[in-house]
Amino acid sequence: MDFSLNDHQKLIRDTVRQFVEAEVRPTVKQRDREEKFPVAEIRKIATLGCCGMMMPEEWGGPGLDTISYVLMLEEVARVDAAMATSLSVTNSAVQVPLLAFGTDAQKKKYLGRLASGEILGAFCLTEAQAGSDAAAIQARATRTGDSIYKLQGTKTWVTNGSVAGVFIVFAKTDPAAGGKGISAFLVEPTFTGFQAGRHEDKMGQRCSPSLEIIFNDCEVPVENRLGEEGQGLKIALSALDGGRIGIAALSVGLAQGALDEAVKYAKERRAFGKNIADFQAIQWMFADMHMEIEAARALLYQAAWLKDSNPMRLGTAASRAKLYASEMANSVAAKAVQIHGSVGYSRETDVERMYRDARVLTIYEGTSEIQRMIIARELLQRSNAA
Repeated sequence: MDFSLNDHQKLIRDTVRQFVEAEVRPTVKQRDREEKFPVAEIRKIATLGCCGMMMPEEWGGPGLDTISYVLMLEEVARVDAAMATSLSVTNSAVQVPLLAFGTDAQKKKYLGRLASGEILGAFCLTEAQAGSDAAAIQARATRTGDSIYKLQGTKTWVTNGSVAGVFIVFAKTDPAAGGKGISAFLVEPTFTGFQAGRHEDKMGQRCSPSLEIIFNDCEVPVENRLGEEGQGLKIALSALDGGRIGIAALSVGLAQGALDEAVKYAKERRAFGKNIADFQAIQWMFADMHMEIEAARALLYQAAWLKDSNPMRLGTAASRAKLYASEMANSVAAKAVQIHGSVGYSRETDVERMYRDARVLTIYEGTSEIQRMIIARELLQRSNAA
């Protein structure tokens, strides 16, 4: 078994690392305080191909593998998890289902612009009363005549909601059919009846906007339906599989960044006449943090490799990676704050922001509880088959 990266993957990792150190780190602390979206930083990283990494060349992307994509997210999240979240949504949750289920006309209209970073994408599934239970959404799409659907409803926690140029929106076209009556639509913010609502005042990832989006008889052309009527839940769940790999990558990157900051601080901070890095209690925390990060990275790379090499065997690999990595990132960030002591509780440190940014990782793209249900369900099914 060879777990080494090839030269091209190493080049991508190193290039993105150099970029975020030069262009992202100097601005992240102030942007977090101001809840400012990294417009300039996203525009610059788009020139490196990072806004559409997995898109084939025919649709405007570099056609890279999933390992390369997660390496990019790791490096961005090591410095700015909020920026990594925005990149994850536009790369995976929007472009991948559009590539898989879109018509040639839809791909031609949106994929090139998304891959180049000209526009960003957003994914509208969650509602106030429908989070983990996606089939319980209440948004409605009613076809009026031959050419228009009218969307009615409200979506919440829409990442990139204030900056996206296209939204994948899920609504019920046949409410009586439950989950089988959900359809997906490509919606632009200029469509009649589209309205940006409340901006969430969040604990962490404050540079990544999360908005309420309101559809008041929003007029969507029939040609903007993604897939067939009733395919919406299938499209959503397929997008979430890839999204979970992205969140696992983000988690590993954030945790690595927190460990790096803790090591640097411990080698500088002195107590009782020596650097605190010399104390066994601190060294044991470092050992545990490093071990947990490497275990999560192994689960992440396995899921990314399976997604490319044998998608039919992906199974619960994405859920395993997301579950372990997101829980691990919270643990590592907490230890990093502890190592910093009282200064770690100050907004002057990066680990304080990382601690806040990490908290949502066990919630979005499927909670830890949902991941455990998915993993256990497959395990039980496998046992029954045996």
